[in-house]
Amino acid sequence: MTVTTVPFTDLGAMADEVWPDLAGPIATAVSTADFIGGSAVERFEEEWARYCGVAHGVGVANGTDALHLTLRALGVGPGDEVVVPASTFVATAEAVVLAGASPRFADVDPRTLLMTPDSVEAAITPRTQGVIVVHLYGQPADMDELGRAVRRRGLFLLEDAAQAHGARWGDRPVGSFGDAACFSFYPSKNLGAFGDGGAVVTGDANIARRVRSLGDHGRPVGAHHGHLVVGTTSRLDSLQARVLSAKLRRLPAWTEARRQVAARYQEGLGDLPGLELLDVHPSAHHVYHLFVVRVPKRDRLRAELALQGVQTGIHYPLACHQEFAFSPFASDRLPDAEAAASEVLSLPLYPHMAPAQVDRVIDLIRSILTERVGAGASIH
Repeated sequence: MTVTTVPFTDLGAMADEVWPDLAGPIATAVSTADFIGGSAVERFEEEWARYCGVAHGVGVANGTDALHLTLRALGVGPGDEVVVPASTFVATAEAVVLAGASPRFADVDPRTLLMTPDSVEAAITPRTQGVIVVHLYGQPADMDELGRAVRRRGLFLLEDAAQAHGARWGDRPVGSFGDAACFSFYPSKNLGAFGDGGAVVTGDANIARRVRSLGDHGRPVGAHHGHLVVGTTSRLDSLQARVLSAKLRRLPAWTEARRQVAARYQEGLGDLPGLELLDVHPSAHHVYHLFVVRVPKRDRLRAELALQGVQTGIHYPLACHQEFAFSPFASDRLPDAEAAASEVLSLPLYPHMAPAQVDRVIDLIRSILTERVGAGASIH
């Protein structure tokens, strides 16, 4: 039986740290039956919008809803196309389809796995209404160049920042570049709830109002009766808002801890043949939701690490356009995204990870890959 000595993540450690600040507020919410809406949700919406450098925040049920509702608020519907990167979680493309439109997949830079202005241009057609830029694994995309390319075409720009809480491009936080930005607070995110949750942030009051209405059955904001459009139910509940407000105070310290783990990995693995680190742009403040490397014959390394008690992940084993559900929208080969999908491996990383645990992962990877080379076994 394999004994896990280095878990992929440790959500319990974060929960233990924040719990002393939560026991009282959660007890108050339960005793007063303050479960939906109210001051706790409003406070977190304001805190999160301010953290992202914009004026408006709207809490929703999850990150997928954040994308879907924002697309609808931007007027996306049947007959439209929205450009999305092929290297992303399926929710990015899923939200486009849920809005009634078609995703147009763009290839990515093989060194960062992020969209580029050239790949966006190649995916645009006369039906394209906008572009969703994904800040993948915690690294922001080049918002200067991408922003110019998108605006030059007169398209909307939507940031999928589900993996990039607190990331910055230059001196600006992600979430402040596009028409709007969408976040997930799934428990494993850098800022995670004790369940599902999400948010939309924007500098446009009209977009915020439309998202809020669509997430409340299409009712006018502040009204209980009357439904102007067909909406849905997508709300951030007050218990999760309390959790997120408490965790937000710790997010800068947790982010710095993640960056220190990443720096240790980079120092220990940067010169290792058979393993490639992803590039980080000098203007990017990476928050390392995931630490992803590229390894030919990845599954062999992953299996050997598992035998030594080290958990790893794969984000993602197929490029989005290769998934069966999205095959109707996959019109072209996207070689860089496809090649990366067969090689990406996510190493353990979390704020409470001890240096000795990081070193164990490094030592095992170096030993495994070095032994293969020494034995004449190809790693390519």
